[in-house]
Amino acid sequence: MQHTDHFKSEMKSTTYISFLVLALLVPEGLLHVQDYPFRNTSLPWDARVKDLVDRLTIEEIVVQMSRGGSGPRASPAPAVPRLGVGPFSWNTECLRGDVYAGNATSFPQALGLAATFSTEVICDVASATSIEVRAKFNDYQRRKIYGDHKGISCFSPVINIMRHPLWGRNQETYGEDPFLSGELAAIFVKCLQGDDPTYIRANAGCKHFDVHGGPENIPVSRFSFDAKVSERDWRLTFLPAFKRCVQAGSYSLMCSFNRINGVPACGNKRLLTDILRTEWGFTGYVVSDQEAIENIMTYHHYTNNSVDTAALCVKAGCNLELSTNEVKPTYFYIIDALKAGKLDKEDLVKSVSPLFYTRMRLGEFDPPDHNPYNFIDLSVIQSEEHRAISLNAAMKSFVLLKNKGGFLPITKLFDTISVLGPMADNKYQQIGSYAPDVMPSYTTTPLQGLSKLSKRVQYAAGCNDNACSKYNRTEIQRAVNSSDIFFVCLGTGPMIENEDHDRASMELPGQQAQLLKDAIMFSAKGVPIVLLLFNGGPVNITWADRSDRVVAIMECFFPAQETGEAVLRVVTNTGNSSNPAGRLPYTWPKYQDQIPSMVNYSMEGRTYRYFHGDPLYPFGYGLSYSTFNFTNAWMNPIISQGQDLTVRVEVCNEGPTDGDEVIQVYLKWLDTNETMPIHQLVGFERVSLRAKETLSWLITVRAENMAVWNESRGFYIEPGRYRLYIGGQQPDQSKTLPSNVLVREFKIIPKVSHP
Repeated sequence: MQHTDHFKSEMKSTTYISFLVLALLVPEGLLHVQDYPFRNTSLPWDARVKDLVDRLTIEEIVVQMSRGGSGPRASPAPAVPRLGVGPFSWNTECLRGDVYAGNATSFPQALGLAATFSTEVICDVASATSIEVRAKFNDYQRRKIYGDHKGISCFSPVINIMRHPLWGRNQETYGEDPFLSGELAAIFVKCLQGDDPTYIRANAGCKHFDVHGGPENIPVSRFSFDAKVSERDWRLTFLPAFKRCVQAGSYSLMCSFNRINGVPACGNKRLLTDILRTEWGFTGYVVSDQEAIENIMTYHHYTNNSVDTAALCVKAGCNLELSTNEVKPTYFYIIDALKAGKLDKEDLVKSVSPLFYTRMRLGEFDPPDHNPYNFIDLSVIQSEEHRAISLNAAMKSFVLLKNKGGFLPITKLFDTISVLGPMADNKYQQIGSYAPDVMPSYTTTPLQGLSKLSKRVQYAAGCNDNACSKYNRTEIQRAVNSSDIFFVCLGTGPMIENEDHDRASMELPGQQAQLLKDAIMFSAKGVPIVLLLFNGGPVNITWADRSDRVVAIMECFFPAQETGEAVLRVVTNTGNSSNPAGRLPYTWPKYQDQIPSMVNYSMEGRTYRYFHGDPLYPFGYGLSYSTFNFTNAWMNPIISQGQDLTVRVEVCNEGPTDGDEVIQVYLKWLDTNETMPIHQLVGFERVSLRAKETLSWLITVRAENMAVWNESRGFYIEPGRYRLYIGGQQPDQSKTLPSNVLVREFKIIPKVSHP
């Protein structure tokens, strides 16, 4: 569904707003101060920001730059009563719902959203998230409550590259591909911030900038890690998604904990100024990760005192410090850096101005009735529309990895079913990390959903928790007795993979693999087994993929509150979006020996772009209940340097079932002497087709995505031959889908210069 701001229609009928309601939206004291120019909505934004900042003392500027959170001493940024400027809360998480802020709609984890390969799904989730964030903010403002997770400046999305399968935070990302990550990040930013021409609903903050993708804690701490990266890998893999974030208009980026080639990210002038601002034209603000500025001294030992650290980070381009409830955060020492001549007032003005520009665009200093987002109220929380978005997103995220003999979808009821495993009835773990608070009344589990398939349901978790260190084999033996089918629900959850918690192994946790083997051993021969996986990074299921008894495997990621209902609908193909069409946003190795070292940041052998082996499941893989065929692909065979390329292709749903297909377009450089990926995703579109329907689609390959990287010249578009692969999957893989891949070539010729 295409999400719209439903409150706008309600606005049309609003003809009168009482002064009392408007007054409640205004910070205390604001109604009693003089009408400063920075409140004059007829003035340009930059003039208004300058007027406000020019009125601040040095001490006031410093404290505004120092109070990004987290904790009651670190948040909110304090009021400036003499100017009528209220407190402001910076620390808000909006990855897929309003996080850590009480009741809110919970949407699927980011990695699952990436598996939808759908910008529409991302937009729906981002829009609904920011509507709820704004609703809560409006309520907090009325009640004059400030602090962490009570604002509208979001530390989201996470667009780091999933470069290692065991990194603890893979689930928060959009997968391993920089193009896919960038496109999804761009639409998230636009839809989170809203489409009002004057105001933004909430502001996005893409993180963690940059070269940040593990380790968390294995084998070393993220707080002291130095990511050694080549210029080529940096430019081709780790920077592109952030550039798209900037192009989409994000107001903020968060700098990461790690060093990059020896220099801490939050004190890295090349990263935060030369690349971000000079090359890309970013005009927003950079906030540090939590305690990242202090870590420059305590973990990296890059500086040895707070004065030099503050000066380093301000000069580098970090506008706002996010500390950990420090009484005296590092940025308080900016005053001493000024006295020592390490900073000047202009440095501070330049740093604080984007903070107040953001606050102005959020509507803080304007008459409340000017801003349509001020009228969003708490009725939108867990609204029917938002719950429908959550369910739709969950169903569209599921990736069908195996379906022997077309066993799924299930079309009948059973006398007895068994639902097994630690993820079968685990409301917290199925949500994943960085999620809104679990609302039991709105949350369904696989057990609850699948129970509708039979009047007799035999359930056994088998494990004491997801780590499955204590395993009850007898419980499993009893639960599979006389069953017609059993669903085994295994995985990780935030207990196993999470922030500050890498996985040491790709194996299923504890005795989970044994649970599945015992279910096979104790059950009657021929009883089908459906394996449902709830995890972020891949787990070792190679033997299950090869087992005749495991008839179907579906990757569900962390589907959040609608898990049970989504699972039921997809395994039975009931209703819209129930024919699975999720595609893997990462490469799934067969075994752990295919995985390079966590601390080696070379991309060689990593992700589909540089991996030469044979994975269990390739990037872009996912089965359907239908089959699709691609025909009549056409594009201009010759284009000039700098031209976009439009590809037209026809897609036919040859199966008996309505369904979605994901058109995937990959580019291969045929004539270049530069070291480039094996091939690169350059276009995708999730399309819906009725059974037997054929439709024609256009996909544009942007010129910038044809560019090669040269150490001397930077990015440039090279004349020569290029190959496109157009289909529903990645080319040249041993494990393939029933659909075909078309191959076309085109040529880029030198751009003709006119005198």
